[in-house]
Amino acid sequence: MAFVSKKRKVANTKVDANKSYSLKEASALVKTITTCKFDASVDLHIRLGVDPKKADQAIRGTVTLPHGTGKTKKVLVLCTPDKEAEAKAAGADFVGLDEYVTKIEGGWVDVDVIVATPSVMPKIGKLGKVLG
Repeated sequence: MAFVSKKRKVANTKVDANKSYSLKEASALVKTITTCKFDASVDLHIRLGVDPKKADQAIRGTVTLPHGTGKTKKVLVLCTPDKEAEAKAAGADFVGLDEYVTKIEGGWVDVDVIVATPSVMPKIGKLGKVLG
């Protein structure tokens, strides 16, 4: 049998393996028995009582977390000057054209997403080698 630490033994005494916990109880229990000093991830297993082999009982879906994933993306919009205000209002971090084209040619790629309007595509074509 594998070695069980003191903290793990204490945590095991607080959990009843035969009991089904509600979501509130389980989340409170996880917070009390955790032994790490950081916010750990938690797996959730739910018994739905469906047969996944039957097409009408297949469960599929996505969840949007209320606080996001914690990562923010930097967005660069390459557009003509008349569209700059609209891009800023949409939430772009960087907006412009010629100054950013020269920066990118020099090796600056400190953005996660680049969006361009169709009218400026001829100027962006030469950035293909830098951007990949």
